[in-house]
Amino acid sequence: MTIHDLAARLRGLPPSLGPVRLIGVDGHAGSGKSTFAGRLARALDGAPVVHLDDFASHEHLFAWTGRLMTQVIEPLGRGEDGYVTPYDWRARAFGAPHPVPAAPVVLIEGVGAGRRALRPHLARLLWMELPREESWARGRRRDGVEQREFWDGWVTAEHAHFVTDPSRPHADLLVLQRPEGYEVLPGPAASPRTPA
Repeated sequence: MTIHDLAARLRGLPPSLGPVRLIGVDGHAGSGKSTFAGRLARALDGAPVVHLDDFASHEHLFAWTGRLMTQVIEPLGRGEDGYVTPYDWRARAFGAPHPVPAAPVVLIEGVGAGRRALRPHLARLLWMELPREESWARGRRRDGVEQREFWDGWVTAEHAHFVTDPSRPHADLLVLQRPEGYEVLPGPAASPRTPA
């Protein structure tokens, strides 16, 4: 399945949140979620992408569900635009709000996009299929030496999160990055009644 085939299938799903087909892209930090979501958004003619890194903070790596519900999920569910106040990881402060349009398809990407509180609102959950150690090594290389201390804490927090609220078992589709692009396979939650 090409990324354009996937986009066409996602467009054809029934709405899952008001008028929106909310698509979660989850996986370990460093697994390529942001890059994949960006490419999928382009294939979806510029679908909005909500980055969970904009909701997390140094103090609350995973305790952002309430803010996400208030700013994005509840407004989209009413057919209204949501908003994001992105967190600046260097300044350690939240910024000015940016709109999240109630588009036909909205992508939400980041570690925890498939968490228990969000799954009822998702039309599909995609999981970036890359082992955690390889993902974390990629993330550490990407972020460099200045983020070494942050990564040490992150690894512990991410592991604890997925122990108590795993996403992969609920994924409809697994996304594997290949040299020639992406391969999309049925996920653990896929069934004959839930085509991609």
